[in-house]
Amino acid sequence: MGIEPGWNATALLLPCVVVVLVAGLLHVYSLVSGLLSQSPVRNKVVLLSDALSAIGKECASIFHKDGARLILCGKNWEKLQELSDDLLKVSDPSATFPPKLVLLDFGDTTSLPEAITEILECYGCLDALILNSSMKIKAPAHTLSLEVDKLLMDNNYFGPVTLAKGVLPSMMSRRCGHLLLVNSIQAKLAVPFRTSYAASKHAVQAFFDCLRSEVEESGVSVSTINFTFISSQASSGKQKDAVAKFFWSYLYTKKPLGVSPREAASEVAKTLSNKRKEVLMAPSLPKAAVYARSFFPNLFFAVMAAGVKDTTNTKM
Repeated sequence: MGIEPGWNATALLLPCVVVVLVAGLLHVYSLVSGLLSQSPVRNKVVLLSDALSAIGKECASIFHKDGARLILCGKNWEKLQELSDDLLKVSDPSATFPPKLVLLDFGDTTSLPEAITEILECYGCLDALILNSSMKIKAPAHTLSLEVDKLLMDNNYFGPVTLAKGVLPSMMSRRCGHLLLVNSIQAKLAVPFRTSYAASKHAVQAFFDCLRSEVEESGVSVSTINFTFISSQASSGKQKDAVAKFFWSYLYTKKPLGVSPREAASEVAKTLSNKRKEVLMAPSLPKAAVYARSFFPNLFFAVMAAGVKDTTNTKM
């Protein structure tokens, strides 16, 4: 009794079907793996408001290697050109884009409209705006002039806000874009002798916290990253040994453990990818102080005052 011809055809086709299905699944897997491994900034237009700072240079290096269309901003044209040349020397020209350079000085608010126009003309759009510019100062409040206060606000508040407002309509019309503010922990935790600096950081934090809700329906993401401070010595053994100091000494006389420029830049890249709304990058004691300020304000202010009093007596 022979086998019917139909069964012969089925027996021959079945292995072919299995091979095609397996090949198709492998192809889909490779496509998905490629998409997941691809950098979130590849072919994206990314602007650094201060590419000449330590964290700016690290971000520029990471994003350039990952294939971003970088717009590097800063106050010094020669240093911007040096940074661009350094990036081009160590990159593959077939996989990267030459950075665009734009002079940008938040301290000169009258120059910002022209700079914003130049920025938007670089590629016609902007996918990610990283606001990492900052001006710092430490001094007793009564010694600071109003001119210094205004300069701090221009650099830390009015400048970033003006730039964000300038590029926001373009992002909203395209229904995509990411505004990322690199801010200080002092936007949430004010310590003595940082009055004007902390005020400017509080102000810019509040602006972007409000903006986040306003633009969410437009497809624009807003993220804030709050560091203690950026330090090249952040990972040194001496700093790690200092963990046993008193609570107030971390917050006032001794700086809290900072993060290295490389760690900070890695966090910026990660936040661009996962689009977290808020990141607090700080050791446990400063984090605990943030919560203490909210839930136990009287205790927090008493600790701050004790630190100032002890330091004053030591100097005397």
